Order: sequence, then structure tokens, then C-alpha cells
Amino acid sequence: MGIITSTVRVGQKPPKEVIKRVKKAVREARKAPSVYDPDCPPLSPEALKEFAQLAAERNRRKKKQSVTIRVAPDVLESYKIMGNGYTGIMADVLKYAVNNPDILTEATK
Repeated sequence: MGIITSTVRVGQKPPKEVIKRVKKAVREARKAPSVYDPDCPPLSPEALKEFAQLAAERNRRKKKQSVTIRVAPDVLESYKIMGNGYTGIMADVLKYAVNNPDILTEATK
């Protein structure tokens, strides 16, 4: 197995040649037999079940909910100017406000 390196600029797609090399490497890796590290033995069925439960719980906590809100046009435009991901920025601002009671107090006056 080798290391594939390629420099790609932000917003640029990797060259087709690199994509082909990566896909070929993945196919070859899938054919290779699994090698277990003696310092890290395979998980027991009980451990796998516990791991799956922990992963599911983490995913439930991470999941964001979709909501519809009314926002003043000028405020929305200010966020849209920030480009892709502006809704995530809006969510971060709301989270900051919720975690800072002074901001909420000021906003509800």
C-alpha cells in the first residue's frame, strides 16, 4: 500500500488521474486480508454492541433540527453575504446568545 499525495486548492476538484489512483488503491485495500494488531484485539460481540449504542447516542446529540423562522430581510441579507454556510453561522450566533444570559436580557427588553 502506498501514500497518494496531491495538492488541491480550495474549491478545486482533484484531477481525474488522482481520483482513479485513489479508487484503485481502495479496491486493492479491500482485497487485502485483515491484519489484527496484537495490542488491539478484535472487539467481543458485547463490546461491539456497547460501541454501537455509544455511537448512536452521540449521533442523536449531534443531529441538528430544521426549523422555520422569520428574519428581517436586511438581517438575512447580511448573513447571505457571508456565502455558503451562512445558516451554520446563524446557528452559532443563536447558540452564543442562548449561552450568554446578558444578551438574552438585552434582546427581550
